[in-house]
Amino acid sequence: MIGQTAASRPCPACDEPGFRTLFQAGDRLYQTTAERFRIVQCTRCGLIRLDPWPTPEALARYYPAEYWFAPCDGVADRLEEAWRRLVLSDHVEFVRKALGHAGGDDGLLLDVGCGGGLFVRVLRERGIRAVGLDVSTRAAALAWRANGAPVVCASLQAAPLPPGSCAAVTMFHVLEHLADPTEYLDAAWRLLAPEGRLIVQTPNAACWQFLLLGENWSGLDVPRHLINFRDQDLEYLLDCCGFEVVRRKYFSLRDNPAGLATSLAPWLDPMARRVRKIPETPRTRLFKDLLYLALVIAALPFTLLEAACRAGSTIMLEARKKR
Repeated sequence: MIGQTAASRPCPACDEPGFRTLFQAGDRLYQTTAERFRIVQCTRCGLIRLDPWPTPEALARYYPAEYWFAPCDGVADRLEEAWRRLVLSDHVEFVRKALGHAGGDDGLLLDVGCGGGLFVRVLRERGIRAVGLDVSTRAAALAWRANGAPVVCASLQAAPLPPGSCAAVTMFHVLEHLADPTEYLDAAWRLLAPEGRLIVQTPNAACWQFLLLGENWSGLDVPRHLINFRDQDLEYLLDCCGFEVVRRKYFSLRDNPAGLATSLAPWLDPMARRVRKIPETPRTRLFKDLLYLALVIAALPFTLLEAACRAGSTIMLEARKKR
């Protein structure tokens, strides 16, 4: 049964009311609801989206209270944090290169949707002036407490920063959650310096994983992802908001192999098990974490191949203001 939703609306990209239904899907990962949701594709531009979109009140209930990684003192937690730090390395290098294009890595970087703040902490450890921003007070508190990361609790439109003050704005897995991503992109444009860089990453609905797995692809993250961008959709959106893309990356060490592993075995995903509060002894938890890690490593060759063919399960873009 389709759950609590607002009325169907035209395509957010081209205003076309017509669509074709691809399938129905549920919340495989966190199981916040037993409702089913329709995934549709615009008959004009091909944009894939949830339809109808949940009401704001319903959507809030689909986000678990413990939606962010919070390190503890156990062996499994320490191993997970070490792994997360390792796989963030290519994000860090992508950002560092973008800052170089913007004139150096001594400018201010704003990480939008920073969650628990680990990425902000890693950037600051590498000498980058990073500040986080998140709409969740729980996320902001966790970032300060667990990672010592300076985080502001606000929407990007209300960020307490002057126009032109940022050398870079990053949005990793943010835009697909928004009913109107243009609001955030317009706000980022205002905050960026003339040579500043916008870095965005979303799941890529043009990937092989979606083609092969359909409704079981973890990149859909039903019902939290409202829009499922293909790389061409994301580039078109940036173009409409005054940006030009200067660099593309179809592989993320953090996201692509883990995404395939989660698609195949959502019951093994460490974050999902934590969110769902599945009873586990420390030994069982460690065993499942290691089993999940083995599956991630096994997924690496396939995800590298699809990324090499420009069909990776994520797309990361560096963009600048149009000249």
